[in-house]
Amino acid sequence: MSGFRLGKSLVIAIDGPSGSGKSSVSREVARRFRAAYLDTGAMYRAVTLHCLATGVDLEDRAAVEAAARSLDLFVSTSPDRESVTVDGADVTAAIREPGVSASVSAVATTLGARAELIRRQRALIAGAGHRIVAEGRDITTVVAPDAEVRILLTASEEARLRRRGDQLGGTQSEAQLKRQVTDRDARDSTVVDFRQAADGVVTLDSSDLDFEQTVAAVVRIVRTVAN
Repeated sequence: MSGFRLGKSLVIAIDGPSGSGKSSVSREVARRFRAAYLDTGAMYRAVTLHCLATGVDLEDRAAVEAAARSLDLFVSTSPDRESVTVDGADVTAAIREPGVSASVSAVATTLGARAELIRRQRALIAGAGHRIVAEGRDITTVVAPDAEVRILLTASEEARLRRRGDQLGGTQSEAQLKRQVTDRDARDSTVVDFRQAADGVVTLDSSDLDFEQTVAAVVRIVRTVAN
């Protein structure tokens, strides 16, 4: 159901806060447009996991930047296959562990590491045949500001906490969820503004939408903006 001429550039950039549903929605949108999919957050998580595993001090900005630059990192861009490897080892599940979630902002707010990962993200987007859905926090403004479609996917704090809790199967307390969602957003917003849409970015509030309704809304935006 792509509806777009084969070979026509279609870069869809989707940003949003934690728990907004941007990863699952972006992945499904990529499937529907037969596009590649890039979870940029997985890259920050992979660097975080590597630093934790190798004893890199996350407060040492230079060391974190060096880790990001030297890391042998692979992130799948298939919407049907989630795969992340570090130095050839599969870390797809490990990067989602609570310890990584609690520490990832230290990497995300290290400007040198961020610059390196942005460079890698741009290379992945360029290598996807210019048909890709990329999601994160600074895709619409920094990584791919010239994307054909730019969307800020947001939701109320209540909805985001509920979704993250459902995603984690009720294993986290209210305080733990708050640290993973609102507290992390507060830290990350010190280096990138992903709460307010920049000029030309369409805002979609999914607070009162279910998954299918949100996907459908994104598809409508893409068809409206890109055609």
